[in-house]
Amino acid sequence: MRKSIIVLVSLFFTAIASTWLLESCRKDMLAGLTALPQQIPAGFPAPNYTFADNPATKEGFELGKKLFYDGRLAIDNIHSCASCHQQIAAFGTFEHDRSHGVNHTHTLRNAPPLFNLAWQKELHWDGEYQSLYKEVEQPLYGDHEMGETFEGIIKKLKQDPEYPKMFQKVFKSSFITPDHIRKALAQFTGNLVSANSKYDLYKKGLATFNSFEEHGYQVFKNKCASCHPEPLFTDYSYRNIGLPADPDLNDFGRIRVTKKAEDNMKFRVLSLRNVNITSHYMHDGRFASLSQCMDHYRTGVQQSATLDPLLINGISMTDDEALDVIRFLQTLTDSTFIQDPSLMP
Repeated sequence: MRKSIIVLVSLFFTAIASTWLLESCRKDMLAGLTALPQQIPAGFPAPNYTFADNPATKEGFELGKKLFYDGRLAIDNIHSCASCHQQIAAFGTFEHDRSHGVNHTHTLRNAPPLFNLAWQKELHWDGEYQSLYKEVEQPLYGDHEMGETFEGIIKKLKQDPEYPKMFQKVFKSSFITPDHIRKALAQFTGNLVSANSKYDLYKKGLATFNSFEEHGYQVFKNKCASCHPEPLFTDYSYRNIGLPADPDLNDFGRIRVTKKAEDNMKFRVLSLRNVNITSHYMHDGRFASLSQCMDHYRTGVQQSATLDPLLINGISMTDDEALDVIRFLQTLTDSTFIQDPSLMP
């Protein structure tokens, strides 16, 4: 009995010492830096990612932003992250079905907009990546995106007089490493928060909807919100919404990740925030307008074994209802986000 007590006491003090050491190391890493508090808009749930493994600072955010806009992260020194994720389109691809990559290539899918990423448990249309940290490598290495390697990127960044100083300040190391590049980019993209649309002002009692927007909001809540619930306007699920596979792309969605037949043609339900400025639509950008999207849900859903049960009969709407839903969706545009100078290069 006495021996057990001694062991428990020893474990207790070891845990305390470990916690103290971790906190001490954390303070040393943040010395001379300005902490960047995580934005959690009123009414939003707790975020999935809290930067516990990558404490966000203003300096880290600025380093991540510089990397995000730097074409040298691509093999051709042209195609930066921002070439596919443009601020004018809520950090999606502006009015393109699929993005342009290196060597005159096109990506397989429409680039999803980058905002409120801290609330996601998985990333990409098929949920292949579980963190911003892990996701970074895919576009950097992708033959149809940036086509580079960390080795090549680091060699180029070392030649810039500003980067070594910025990495030294943020990460307290004179070496530029893949780990530091990943973390800096995660600090920037993970802090892209959009929650200041007309809809948000309406919910706070600071704006009013006209009769068309109000009617569209009611129709939306009755017929669309099961997959796009407020306030994030997505449930982050994967669903087959009745789109036939493009025979030229042969993209069958989440099945590529899970290898499960029941995931055939299932893709992530994206947020509808800023949807009016993020055309084209669907995983392959096949629709150029919100009207085309509405027509699909009303009359274009194709039956298949994995079709979402909610869409077996499509979504019944009159022309006026469909038009007013679009008017409501336009209230989800966050103009301050797409014009925020702090997010510009």
